[in-house]
This record gives sequence, structure tokens and C-alpha cells, in this order.
Amino acid sequence: MIRKMEHRDIKFVAQLEQQCFSRPWSEQSLQQEVDNQNSLFLVYAEKQEIIGYIGMYLIIDEADITNIAISESYRGKGYGKKLLMEAVNRVFAEGYQAMTLEVRKSNRPAICLYERAGFQIEGERKKFYECPTEDAFIMWKRK
Repeated sequence: MIRKMEHRDIKFVAQLEQQCFSRPWSEQSLQQEVDNQNSLFLVYAEKQEIIGYIGMYLIIDEADITNIAISESYRGKGYGKKLLMEAVNRVFAEGYQAMTLEVRKSNRPAICLYERAGFQIEGERKKFYECPTEDAFIMWKRK
């Protein structure tokens, strides 16, 4: 089941952040996003377990995906695609016209996922990522 992130989910999402990212968001940062009307964070929950999440900032008529993470034991099973498509459908249904994200240039699985969802590479950000330092592709999907 995919639903909006709630305060009770923060501990589990923060643990997922620790597993997946070299610069994870803190519990405090995630707590702030639950109540932020300019953000949308969704969790994928199965049997009381958070197996993934996606976060977005909603800016004027665009959604900027900040993070998407799937627990390692659930990767490669279509959960990331379901989560991403739910986010795309919700955002466009609410009247937003475009979605954007940055992705490490070396992250082929994520790039393929985004391309299958209709995102296209439209630019680069040099040294966007740290730990390790790496360039990012900027990808867009327009309604």
C-alpha cells in the first residue's frame, strides 16, 4: 500500500535513508516534511513494514523529487516503479505540469527506472553529489 508519510513512519524512513544514502536525511528533517504543505512524501508499506519511500518538493507547477529509496531486500521486484508511478500520477492529477530530479551519472538502475517512467535527461550538475563526489544528470518529465 502506498500512502502519505506520517509521523509514525519517520523512524523507519530514517533507517532506510541510512541504508541507502551516503548523506542521509535526519529524523528531524523528515519530521519537518510531514507537516510541510509544499512537500509530498509517500511510503510503500507492506504488512506494517516500510519498504520504500519517495519525497518531493512541490514548487509552483513543478514537483522536484528529492529522494527515492527501496529497502535492499525488496529491490528489483518492481516496488520502485510502483512508488514512482504513484507519485507521478498524484502530482499530475493535482495539476502540476512537470517533475524533475537529479540522479548520479553512475546509477544506471535508477536512470533506467526513470527513463521507463518517461523522464528524459536534459542537463547535468557538476559535482552535485558528495561522498563520493560525482556529477548528476538532471531529468524531467512533463505532463
